Amino acid sequence: MKNLPNITSIRFFLAIIVVIYHIPEFSANRGFPSFNDLAVFRRGTEAVYMFFSLSGFLIIRNLFDEKTKTGTISLKKFYKRRILRIFPLYYAVLVFGLFYYNIILPKLGFEIEPRQYSIEKGLILGGTFFSNILAVYSPGGILEILWSIGIEEQFYLFIAPILLLLPTKKILHFLVLFSLVYFAMYNSNRIDILGKYKMLFYFFSTSGAIAVLTATYPKVRLGLVPKVIVFGLFIFYFCNNFFVDHLSDVMYQLFSMILFSVFIFCIIQTPYKILEYTKLKYLGKISYGIYMLHAIVMQIVGFIFLKINTKFNDLNPVIFILSFNLLTIILTIFFSHLSYKYYESFFLKFNTSKVKNNFSEANNVKI
Repeated sequence: MKNLPNITSIRFFLAIIVVIYHIPEFSANRGFPSFNDLAVFRRGTEAVYMFFSLSGFLIIRNLFDEKTKTGTISLKKFYKRRILRIFPLYYAVLVFGLFYYNIILPKLGFEIEPRQYSIEKGLILGGTFFSNILAVYSPGGILEILWSIGIEEQFYLFIAPILLLLPTKKILHFLVLFSLVYFAMYNSNRIDILGKYKMLFYFFSTSGAIAVLTATYPKVRLGLVPKVIVFGLFIFYFCNNFFVDHLSDVMYQLFSMILFSVFIFCIIQTPYKILEYTKLKYLGKISYGIYMLHAIVMQIVGFIFLKINTKFNDLNPVIFILSFNLLTIILTIFFSHLSYKYYESFFLKFNTSKVKNNFSEANNVKI
């Protein structure tokens, strides 16, 4: 399967939405001036859900494509690609976060609230990709952002073997049925752990069903008017509070799940020059690093501005907010570039699979 257009750049914008969602929270918790009055500053969680949908669409489509062409799915190669792409940066952030909150900050004299977890528990939960459970203990922002990676790996741990065992013609039926049943189970509150640990598998499976549908019927496309409506709804969703204010929690989740899947279906149909711009695509390529590293960068910027505040107590709040946001974003991109070029790429080069190029798009979809 050839790389799909526009998707890589979309990932960068989603990553930035997550960053600007966390900056005001971080600033407010430390007594800094903050700004989140615009709706887009409060859509970080939804941006992660959109990442789930992107990941489900691309990876399930690649698995389906592999099974259609070869009659099977190589679980060994699939999990090898996942390990090489996800593990290095994930474990680096996990170890640093545990060290930072439990050793570095106390040594620097910062008062840390009593932790509900030990370092051993943090290593066990985080190390086995149950970071969504670890996040419930409020271990600190650097560690809490790992929750989404844990959910993603949990989903692929069981979905890949199921797609291997299912007849090709039954995969679409399974994904549709699973999405409906799981969504109902999740929102019924009868199985508490699903909601408590944010096991939002239906975002992956719903977009995966759309992926299988488009792979099976590649000539099915939406016309210009429906696409414009979908794109308009998508932008409106992230830039306005209308749906949050007028939909119940369950209906908001349902609407989000459907909107994201349909948006992906529309956006891959035609390459758009602005989204295919080389430098923008590179920023999307390092979006995994942007997501994983931005919480660490916020800590660095926070220390810088603590020093500034002691010297410039009358610093204009607007200048402070703009400076804090810009410096955080710029440094996050810079460190993400270094991470990808000098750290992550070292592990990626060990992926010598002959089908590597076919799956390159799916392997880059992380958050």
